[in-house]
Amino acid sequence: MPKSETAPHSDVVSNPAARSGSDAVLAAHVRDLLLAARAAVPRMAQATTAQKHRFLEKTAELIAQRCDSLAAINQLDLAEAERVGRPRAMIDRLRLDAPRLRALAQAVTEVLSLADPVGAITHGEIRPTGLEVRRQRIPLGIIGIIYEARPNVTVDAAVLALKAGNCVVLRGGSEAKHSNAALVDLLREALADSGLPGDAVQTPAYLDHQLVDLLVSTVPGLDVVIPRGGTALIDAVMRSARVPVIQHYQGVCHLFVEASADLAMAENLAVNAKTQRPGVCNAMECLLIDAAIADAAVPKLVGALHARGVEVRGCPQTVARSGGLAVAATDGDFGFEFLDLICAVKVVGGLQGALDHITRYGSHHTEAIVTRDLDAARAFVGGIDASCVLVNASTRFNDGGCLGLGAEIGISTTKLHAYGPMGLEALTAERFVVYGQGQVRT
Repeated sequence: MPKSETAPHSDVVSNPAARSGSDAVLAAHVRDLLLAARAAVPRMAQATTAQKHRFLEKTAELIAQRCDSLAAINQLDLAEAERVGRPRAMIDRLRLDAPRLRALAQAVTEVLSLADPVGAITHGEIRPTGLEVRRQRIPLGIIGIIYEARPNVTVDAAVLALKAGNCVVLRGGSEAKHSNAALVDLLREALADSGLPGDAVQTPAYLDHQLVDLLVSTVPGLDVVIPRGGTALIDAVMRSARVPVIQHYQGVCHLFVEASADLAMAENLAVNAKTQRPGVCNAMECLLIDAAIADAAVPKLVGALHARGVEVRGCPQTVARSGGLAVAATDGDFGFEFLDLICAVKVVGGLQGALDHITRYGSHHTEAIVTRDLDAARAFVGGIDASCVLVNASTRFNDGGCLGLGAEIGISTTKLHAYGPMGLEALTAERFVVYGQGQVRT
């Protein structure tokens, strides 16, 4: 039978036997979970804006009320991560302390201010036949989110998916199991308080890796899946999926300092892009410097990064000009997502050299240029294929909140159907609604 709407999802934590299962048990569990979510789809699609806003208000209220207890639960995940020697970047992504929980509650509140996309008419016209043709936004259905380390995604993804009238299946990583379970129970409580189906939010009761394969390959099942995590996770989902996949792929983000750049601005942008939060996908991983200004720019920029604890791995031209502050880069350092205080630096042959390097090593995520030359800026924007291209701004701005979308469900690095941060509208589809007066086709 499908899991009851009132059944707690914390069994993944409290019941050790729930952490693994046979193939038959896992298959039955996935089937029941998807059936329960599917049963909730019509109610969510027809939910009123008032109901959805009540859910958002209650979610923000519960996060604020339970800030201390949620932070304490998160400490269990942090302690385990420290015990097993998780990388410091992952530990940072795992952390849900009081300031981050307050920010999470605020992000939920901000989604309240966004227009409800469901039912919106995006286009309308009268055809020569007299038919009135409209395009209307509708929910996608059941969205699967498979993610690692970041428990805040549990809330960000759920509130966006649900406000857009969808149901959501959340499969977080084992490293955040305590935090994720507590947040899912909170979300289901807020749904019930708002007169909405608790089964609109589902999370598996098993942490087996093969469950992910079953979840993305069961048909009928999810309407779309969004994997967020490392390359191995996304590749595994792509291999197994029999449903559409929107990739939130790795962020190999570059900042190119062009010959005309203001070096003080370049220093400020490079330091911010690399060090403000090095463990996130829109952090700079490679600094490119125009050969025309390398003598002045390399020591200044490498020195600024080194002073803030960044290990600089440079090409031979960078190492030669760094005053001993850069170590020699290997071929594997270019095109690599460090997610840490490590940065590759390369001197390139002008704008075309930067474009060639990014075309070879970029991940279609975020690319930026520092320049005072408008023609160079235009050529860079036109020559780059990335979900966000910035001129004289930090790569850290490729974020749904910074770009006016509110909380984001991910940053798509594929082009069907979204490219870049995915907010509410990206979690809907457009359908045609046609009004006639008895017309027949001849």
